[in-house]
Amino acid sequence: MGGSWFSSAFGKKCIQYVLVLAVALTINFALPRLAPGDPLEFFFGESTINELTPQQRQQVEHELGLDRSLWQQYADFMTGVFRFDLGSSIKYGKPVTEVLADRLPWTFLLVAPSLIVSAVIGIAIGAYAAWNRGKRRDLLFLTGMLTIESIPGFWIGMLLIAVFSVSLGWFPSFGAVPIAFTGGGMEYVLALLKHMTLPVITITLATIGGNFLLTRSSMLDTLGQDYVLMAEAKGAVKRSLIFNHALRNALLPVYTHITMSLGILVSGAVVVETVFSYPGVGRLLYESVIARDYPMMQGVFLIITLGVIAANLLADLTYPLFDPRARQRKQVEESP
Repeated sequence: MGGSWFSSAFGKKCIQYVLVLAVALTINFALPRLAPGDPLEFFFGESTINELTPQQRQQVEHELGLDRSLWQQYADFMTGVFRFDLGSSIKYGKPVTEVLADRLPWTFLLVAPSLIVSAVIGIAIGAYAAWNRGKRRDLLFLTGMLTIESIPGFWIGMLLIAVFSVSLGWFPSFGAVPIAFTGGGMEYVLALLKHMTLPVITITLATIGGNFLLTRSSMLDTLGQDYVLMAEAKGAVKRSLIFNHALRNALLPVYTHITMSLGILVSGAVVVETVFSYPGVGRLLYESVIARDYPMMQGVFLIITLGVIAANLLADLTYPLFDPRARQRKQVEESP
């Protein structure tokens, strides 16, 4: 590979992401402190906080680190990030990293199947609709997906609760497992799957429209390319045209979209987790904002920021593996 590491495209890209991370961490520190409200008011209650003497209030602020200047708090925050020490939660009274470690697996358990199902169904239906462009089936799928895409995620969740939880009683409406559940093994797995069904369906429906529309648009553009028309003129069978010529190339922008979704779905799950009282990072962020829990808000924002940056980096590094043109551009950029 020509040139030094720092002059390579990969090195430049890493430097860009380091700068983005520094700016994001600064914004991450500032946002909770710009929010209205007093964290001590939640910690003690509105009536109790008014009864504290100035000395008692100063002592509590000192214990929580709120008596330091903003620059000192910023320096402590930045050094803490690189030491994986994000402080202690005002609401939970435990280290932020410990609370995040408890909540992150629940969010991944919810987001991962939603993303997979949404991608598979959205791509399949999008490719099928593009192949049947202008026909009744295409118009039916297009109308349905545009309708679903326009519905807010929280409304989908509440509608599913009203139908399948309240009216039919098929699925629970909140939580990840039943309250005071003591079972284990397969009984626990079944209870977990039953509680996850409606939240997974909600996130899937909220994201499937974007995958469908992008796949359909990319497929329509690819189907009009000369190499596809030439293959069709040579008598290529329908299956070969769709999968070997059209869909394979049409999936490039879809892959980028899905990869980027890995980072934003954690933040996008805030509404769904709040509607279903699901114990994930999204629900944790909602509770932290209500409690004015600065350390916890910073920790959740940091997770979201790292997720978005990691997803962007993953897309940049893996895209050339699927697109020969990107590999050629990368080789030209890295050549001396």
